[in-house]
Amino acid sequence: MASATPASYLDVDWSKLPVPIDDGAMAHVPGTRLPSVPLPATNGQMVDLAGLAGRVVVFAYPKTGRPGIEMPDGWDDIPGARGCTPQSCAFRDLHDELTRLGAAHVFGLSTQDTAYQTEAATRLHLPFPLLSDADLKLTTALKLPTHVVEGQTLLARFAWIADNGVVSTVFYPVFPPDLNAGDVAAWLAANPTQA
Repeated sequence: MASATPASYLDVDWSKLPVPIDDGAMAHVPGTRLPSVPLPATNGQMVDLAGLAGRVVVFAYPKTGRPGIEMPDGWDDIPGARGCTPQSCAFRDLHDELTRLGAAHVFGLSTQDTAYQTEAATRLHLPFPLLSDADLKLTTALKLPTHVVEGQTLLARFAWIADNGVVSTVFYPVFPPDLNAGDVAAWLAANPTQA
């Protein structure tokens, strides 16, 4: 699929960025039943992750940028902050494989509002919805790791796979972000759902 994403958003020298460390902030999430927190999605629906049947992939990211708008000062100095577009595009490019490997749903998740997310979903031609936790209800309920940048609470980058509302595994920290979708696909291939 052709993309309108500028090459500068995808061609990142990850070796020049600080690598996030595993601070244990997601260690409590595997095995957790997801709380019932309906979230607005870029497809116009409300999605309650706790109520979805089957295998669900969620990847979380801090903040997608927009062409022509500068990211916050010091953005590249925050370990793991850079790379939301490469991560999203990788999930876009592997979406068919993820569904073939058993993912009933794939979602992106951030604390940006739905209007902001919709611009990114359209520009990046994402075949899956982005979910907004702008009210921080899911973030608070699950005690998810965050960064506070210029007064905004943003999610740290991670992914999880849930089966019938229970988190089976997490990917954290995620670095480099453009490899996260491949790591998720490899886990799905190695851990097929039971018939």
